Amino acid sequence: MSRWPELTVDHDHETLAVLHLASQMLGKVRVAHAPWTNHGWHVALQPNARGLATLPTAASGGRTFTLTLDLCRHAIVLWVSDGGREELPLNAGSIAALHRRLIAMLDRHGLPSTFNGVPNEIPDALPFADDNQPRNYDRASAERFRGALAAMMPVFARFRAGFIGKASPVHFWWGSFDLATSRFSGRMAPNHPGGVPGLPDRITREAYSHEVTSAGFWAGGATAAEPFFYSYIYPEPEGYRTAKVAHGHFDETYSEFVLPFADVQAADDPDRMLAEFLHSTYDAAANLAKWDRAAFEREPVAP
Repeated sequence: MSRWPELTVDHDHETLAVLHLASQMLGKVRVAHAPWTNHGWHVALQPNARGLATLPTAASGGRTFTLTLDLCRHAIVLWVSDGGREELPLNAGSIAALHRRLIAMLDRHGLPSTFNGVPNEIPDALPFADDNQPRNYDRASAERFRGALAAMMPVFARFRAGFIGKASPVHFWWGSFDLATSRFSGRMAPNHPGGVPGLPDRITREAYSHEVTSAGFWAGGATAAEPFFYSYIYPEPEGYRTAKVAHGHFDETYSEFVLPFADVQAADDPDRMLAEFLHSTYDAAANLAKWDRAAFEREPVAP
């Protein structure tokens, strides 16, 4: 039996939507209360054994705190450097209730609790405080999502380790609800057109300020769509869309190569299929864009 769990829109969308919006609240605390790092890497969530966590954020009295989307406890878990700890169950019934309780929890510990109250990268999104529609949170769906991240992380980690140029960690973007890692050529890129719903163009343009290839896993989240792996390059070189890759296909809607999660999950060797997708799409991008690959790449082994 595959160690990769099934993950489908039919069974898991409602819970993934709750997790997407909950993750946005955690990330927005970092946006509001941490110094800005290039490409916004400081606000991305960090995958761990239990789920997804923020990096430590400074608070009064020389303290720091983290917030974890804990998919074992099925709660937002607060840890404070003075020993404080509290849990907020994710099955709050609505996003508005979860939002209200998160702010109250932070206030009880004297921690920064103000953040932008409107979701990013979701068209026509309601403010968190106004999203009172009933939300179903299913523990089994959350555990499948955690299991999927655990299964794919070693493949992404090894892929990331093969690049010694400027590159992001393997981290999780709460805006779009995707695991990702990015590699840069070092050359400036043309201004990105922007236009991402709920995201200032200045943020998008900084993220794409230099030539970049990105690969990752999109879980759908608030969008009712089947999860898939993706890979793209910006700016896109001529011939990229018709390049031969090991698996998947180029999707004109998303302007990137995609590989359905279901195909990987059902494969005889899911790790190998995903690795071949990541490497072949990067090869096509770097070759067509004429990156200095010899200067950037190595075998991903310990020194």
